[in-house]
Amino acid sequence: MSKVPQVTVLFWIIKILCTTLGETGGDAVTMSMNLGYLVGTLIFAAFFVVFVCAQVYAKKFHPLLYWITIIATTTVGTTMADFSDRSLGIGYAGGSLLLLGLLMASLGLWYWTMGSVSVDTVSTPKVEVFYWVTIMFSQTLGTALGDWTADSEGLGYGGGVVFFGALLVVVAALHFWTKISKTVLFWAAFILTRPLGAVVGDLLDKPLSDGGLNLSRYSASAVLLILVFAFILILPQKAGKHPSTEEKAG
Repeated sequence: MSKVPQVTVLFWIIKILCTTLGETGGDAVTMSMNLGYLVGTLIFAAFFVVFVCAQVYAKKFHPLLYWITIIATTTVGTTMADFSDRSLGIGYAGGSLLLLGLLMASLGLWYWTMGSVSVDTVSTPKVEVFYWVTIMFSQTLGTALGDWTADSEGLGYGGGVVFFGALLVVVAALHFWTKISKTVLFWAAFILTRPLGAVVGDLLDKPLSDGGLNLSRYSASAVLLILVFAFILILPQKAGKHPSTEEKAG
C-alpha cells in the first residue's frame, strides 16, 4: 500500500487548509514574534526534518502524521520563500524562478532514478524522500508565486484568490475531460493550491489598508489548525493503492 492518502475531494480541502495555515503560521513566527525569516526557517526546517523522518520510518499510512508533515512543509515553505524573496534581495520573480528550477530538478531526478513521479508509488523510503523534498520545493514555490501575483502584479489578495482558484478549476476540468497525464495534473494542482493558500492567508491577516481582513495571525492559525484536525479525525481517509497491489488484485 502507498503511504500517502487517496487523492479525493477531501484531500484537496485539507491541503488548501494546510497551505493557508502554513502562511498564517509562518508569518506569526517570523513577523508577529519578530524572529525574522532566517530564524523562522531554521525552526520550521527542524520540524520538517523530524516529521519527514517519522513519516519515512512509519510502516504504514497514518493520516495524522501525514498531514502534520504537510503542515511542516507549508510553514517552512513560507519562511524559505520569504527569506529568498526579501532577505536575499532577489525579489518575487527571482525567487519564483529559482524555486521553479529546484522543483523541476527534484522531479527530474526522481523520475530519472525511479522511472515515475506518481504519488501512487510512494511506498518505500527512497521514493518518500523524493516525494517530501519535491513537496517542500512546491510549497516554497507556491508561496513565492502567491506573493508575486498579489503584491508585485497588483492583483491584490482577493484577486489572487480568484486567479489561482480559476487555474485550479481549469486543472480539474482537464482531469475529468481530457487524457492529459493524471500525474502531471496532480502536481500542477498540488503546486497551485499553495499560492491559493498563501493569498487566502494574507487576505485573512494583512491590514485593512493593504486589502486584508486584519485578523490576528495567532487566532487565524488556531482556527485553521482546528479545522484541519477536525477533518482528519472525523472523516476517514484511506491510503492510496500502489500499482503493484492493483496488478495482484487483478
